[in-house]
Amino acid sequence: MEIQWLGTAGFKLTTADTTLLLDPYLSRNPYARPQQRLTPTDLGPAHTILVSHGHFDHLMDVPAVSRATGADVACSPTAARTLCDMGLFREHITTVDRDGFTLNLNGIRAKAFYSRHVRFDLRLMLSTLARVGRRFREIFPLFFNFPCGRVLSWRIQAEGMTLHFFGSGGSSQAELTTLARTQTDVLLVPLQGHSRICDLALNYVKHLRPGLVIPHHHDDFYPPVSQNIDIKVFLNGVREADPGIQVRELHLNERLCLDKTGSLLKIC
Repeated sequence: MEIQWLGTAGFKLTTADTTLLLDPYLSRNPYARPQQRLTPTDLGPAHTILVSHGHFDHLMDVPAVSRATGADVACSPTAARTLCDMGLFREHITTVDRDGFTLNLNGIRAKAFYSRHVRFDLRLMLSTLARVGRRFREIFPLFFNFPCGRVLSWRIQAEGMTLHFFGSGGSSQAELTTLARTQTDVLLVPLQGHSRICDLALNYVKHLRPGLVIPHHHDDFYPPVSQNIDIKVFLNGVREADPGIQVRELHLNERLCLDKTGSLLKIC
């Protein structure tokens, strides 16, 4: 399996038979760092786009990516309504209407779990408002027009590996305890949206005990709303919690090849 980080919470997963896209968001704004050179046509062809929730930095580019790659979309009812309002035909959308909803996608099994969005804390909100300043009226429609809706995490099983993708880091202890009953080989964990996001993300690692952790969403994708997150505390925390857990911070558009033989997960 090949995993490519597209920036923000976006990933491209490629197996021998199928390509999946997770929360593909490429457009950013002119002030984003780093800048994204890829366009929707660079991602195709693809089978399915799996969406975690309806916020703009997860959903806004999905119609363009779907048209360019031929991929159908699986998302919450709220996100589905937003996509239809944006002109994506309903026949290309699968609505996830229950916890445990499962898709069989040309050799890949994708199971959706009800999750939660991270709760923005007061310190983060005040610092964000200070950065936004007079641009509030310009930026507000991005949030108003893209309601969050039901948050989904996705467990993806392919080529003998189990990968779990979270688009936001608000999972409850009960949710993580339930998910920990199944072995996770690769954890894609987001680091944005809270002043203590590194601690919150470490909680995912401690519960799920994956073979490999790939952090994401820590880039400055849409300033002044976003900010670059220093994740050194998280990276060091993973290594201290369990030296047997691999952790890999990917650069924008970097690809990582994974192989699993028996119980051994290898970066190839």
